[in-house]
Amino acid sequence: ITGLVKPDQGDCIIKGSSIAFSEEKEKKKIRASMGVLFQSGALINWLSVYENVALPLREHKISSGKELHDNVMEKLKWLDLVHAKDNLPGDISGGMKKRAGIARALTTNPEILLYDEPTSGLDPVMSNVFNELILRLQKELKVTSIVVTHDMQSAYMIADRITFIYEGEAIFCGTPTELQNADSSIIQQFIHGRTKGPMNLDHSEKK
Repeated sequence: ITGLVKPDQGDCIIKGSSIAFSEEKEKKKIRASMGVLFQSGALINWLSVYENVALPLREHKISSGKELHDNVMEKLKWLDLVHAKDNLPGDISGGMKKRAGIARALTTNPEILLYDEPTSGLDPVMSNVFNELILRLQKELKVTSIVVTHDMQSAYMIADRITFIYEGEAIFCGTPTELQNADSSIIQQFIHGRTKGPMNLDHSEKK
């Protein structure tokens, strides 16, 4: 979706443009409308939470001085991280690292947020806290969320539509309710966590 890897076939169209086959200048323009939350937060260990959140603004020379500071503090406040702004990533919890990753992604005011396994490594309570945060971002900031997840409870809670990918192919696209009622033994095996069924378990382990 970010255009870092070209598809073997097909295309990915974002806002009317091909992210896969456009010129680099156009790709950068499309990427500028996106924010990414990596699975572990992907914070830089030797930078404080504040400096991690400010990084995109400095790297892309989007803002500086008071404007940069106000933007960063706004996002830290939004994610309830002001108290941790001077901490290093090694001094905060996994959930806080993920929230700092979101704060960093939001500094450029993206239209689209990409999440890679946002509830991975979180306990059930913190997973739901994160799910509610994603919904809040969608509602209050009008951000489109694209989430890669294996957490079905999270998917049911946050998704308007779910695409189910198996062995490199999208075998389903529909609402959470439609997914739960899908006439596919592969989908039913996966969403119920059954060990017996048609799924290629060796493939699942590799994925």
